[in-house]
Amino acid sequence: MNAKILFATVAIAAAASGVARADDAPLSSQFAIKFEGSRTRAEVMAEAAKVSATRSQEPAGSRVAAPLKSGLDVHAVRAEAVEALRLGKIPSGERSL
Repeated sequence: MNAKILFATVAIAAAASGVARADDAPLSSQFAIKFEGSRTRAEVMAEAAKVSATRSQEPAGSRVAAPLKSGLDVHAVRAEAVEALRLGKIPSGERSL
């Protein structure tokens, strides 16, 4: 019973303190009460059309990097890996933990 009363009291207090009023902010903090633009609607529309025509449709970071050029042969690298594994330089199986 005490928990119900406590919960109800907290809920009522939260609801009462959360009431928002539109006239709380002073007039100096209002961002733009009056705004007079210097450009015409046609100028803004022309600029917007130019931006959309030059914008790339490809998402940023979606290109794959070009493969790096190497002077090594694939077979030589694999042979070195096999040799390193055979000599125990590369751990394998349960020993790798």
